[in-house]
Amino acid sequence: MNDAGKGRKQPLPEADSSAILNALADPVFTVDAEGRFASLNNAAEQFLGSSARHMVGRTLAAVVPQDSPLHALIEQARQQATSVSQYGVTIESPRFGSRYVSIDVAPIPEMPGTVAVTVQERSIARKIDHQLTHRNAARSVTAMAAMLAHEVKNPLSGIRGAAQLLEQGASAGDQALTSLICEEADRIVALVDRMEMFSDERPMERGPVNIHEVLEHVRKVAQTGFAREVRIRESYDPSLPPVLGNRDLLIQALLNLVKNGAEAAGEADGQLVLSTRYQQGVRLAVPGGGARVDLPLMVTVQDNGSGIPDDLQEHLFDPFVTTKPAGKGLGLALVAKIVGDHGGVIEFDSEPGKTVFRIMLPKAQEEAPQ
Repeated sequence: MNDAGKGRKQPLPEADSSAILNALADPVFTVDAEGRFASLNNAAEQFLGSSARHMVGRTLAAVVPQDSPLHALIEQARQQATSVSQYGVTIESPRFGSRYVSIDVAPIPEMPGTVAVTVQERSIARKIDHQLTHRNAARSVTAMAAMLAHEVKNPLSGIRGAAQLLEQGASAGDQALTSLICEEADRIVALVDRMEMFSDERPMERGPVNIHEVLEHVRKVAQTGFAREVRIRESYDPSLPPVLGNRDLLIQALLNLVKNGAEAAGEADGQLVLSTRYQQGVRLAVPGGGARVDLPLMVTVQDNGSGIPDDLQEHLFDPFVTTKPAGKGLGLALVAKIVGDHGGVIEFDSEPGKTVFRIMLPKAQEEAPQ
């Protein structure tokens, strides 16, 4: 080899290039100048529901209707000879149904007319966005709780003490007013006490937890109390591995969800469905450590109530947001904090007659982060 060739990196063999593409989690495929599939990676095969051997040579229009935004993006990339992207696109096909995705289309200069298409399903992006939103809501409650505990409880103690002193020499009419002051002060202190649980920043103790034992405990508590008149059905995956979490906190979070579901379902034909299943989840960092873990364990709480109003859904996990006339709006904010502290994701779908809350959690491993 001459000096000019020293240190020059050789192009990857075609087999290695295919291996790299197949390692990608996002579907990637190429479409030639005639609008035919030229290649697909493994994720694209799963997305399109067919093998590369079957798809190569077939026209894109035979799989995705011609009026789909995907065709317009491909044509735009060819005409402008530059990469184009569009986020939040719905593409439909008899082969794979309706998908909400982001699309990136890039022309390949060495192959005139051929473009590379990358598809990212927005469901994962929405899970990450939901997790960050709900964690931010929990952090705002944490800061508020710390402020209230310091700035509100102390003055309230002084106000209550002064009212008690005034009550000793007050007339019967004035004693009613001082009693009202004491009662209202006690009510505010009780609210602050409930919020102080958000300001606990001590490291959470985590370990292997049998989520089905947690759900069974929650079910027994519910059916002996607030959900006595509600039917609770269970649909569990018996092969589910242990959750990496804190048993008491998981009980608290699931009790809040089950209580909300029972109240939404009501007593007349009220029904709750508790379910678990294993699915490959998103990878997110566990709070307090640099490790990134999968969230494959899904716990679902479903009710047949009237649903969550559209105007509340975006802010449902914010503090003091509630659908109950006498509610405080802290239950779901606490659930969001607990799930976030576990490094998990919580999301929901709601329509009249069906509201589903889904919690995705990490599984316990032999060397799980503590």
